[in-house]
Amino acid sequence: MDGKRIAQGDLALLVSKEGKEFLVQVEKRVFGTHLGNVDLGNLIDQPWGLTIGTHRGKTLYVLKPSLHDLTRHIKRRTQIIFPKELGFILMKLEVGPGKRVIECGTGSGSLTLALAWMAGPTGQVISYEREEAFSLLARENLERLGLADRVEFKVKDIQEGFDEEEVDALFLDVKNPWDYLEQAHQALSGGRTLGILVPTTNQVSRVLFGLEEKGFVYPEVCEILLRRYKANPERLRPEDRMVAHTGFLVFARKMLQGKGEKGDGVVLQQQ
Repeated sequence: MDGKRIAQGDLALLVSKEGKEFLVQVEKRVFGTHLGNVDLGNLIDQPWGLTIGTHRGKTLYVLKPSLHDLTRHIKRRTQIIFPKELGFILMKLEVGPGKRVIECGTGSGSLTLALAWMAGPTGQVISYEREEAFSLLARENLERLGLADRVEFKVKDIQEGFDEEEVDALFLDVKNPWDYLEQAHQALSGGRTLGILVPTTNQVSRVLFGLEEKGFVYPEVCEILLRRYKANPERLRPEDRMVAHTGFLVFARKMLQGKGEKGDGVVLQQQ
């Protein structure tokens, strides 16, 4: 299958004209909605982008789900990192094919999914989580999407450090990231990026105090807001509600440590 047609087992996004979404796995079965039933078997070997009618005469668009769609529809037991942050995180961490990335705080797996998607089949994501139930849920989500083979799930407290060294990027989504900056420094390659997500300003301050001490430089703090508009060409205006604050992002680069005080870098002497 060339990917331009729907195969059995594919995930499909069914969308009504009113914007109601259903993420379904295409197989020979009837899928029921409040808009009516759909025979998913009729989609097999059909092109993406067609419409299908329900038994009540309602129309659904059949779309290939994007990474944005998949992250919004994963099963969750924890607060997830929102798509508005995910794209920026992936760029700042330079996640791409073949990269080896650690995340700590697997949760329901939204960032895990994005990292695995971008690292590709040649990359590797190592995901640490203290709560086994969360790790199992994230694994289930990634298996459903066919990306679990790109992720190594570990149920472990990172107080004693990470098992890996010289990784390309590392992200901390934990309550007390300042307690794990030294462990993160040991796991990262020189010059690579550490990313952190925290919800409050006092947490940001504690992180910033610890970064320089533990050998990180070039800190950056930001908050990402997304304002949506009603897609009506005759009455174009902002939505009445928006998801405002979801978290602060902190990024910094690892410096190689010399023999001096903590935070000193290895100095290259000019000849």
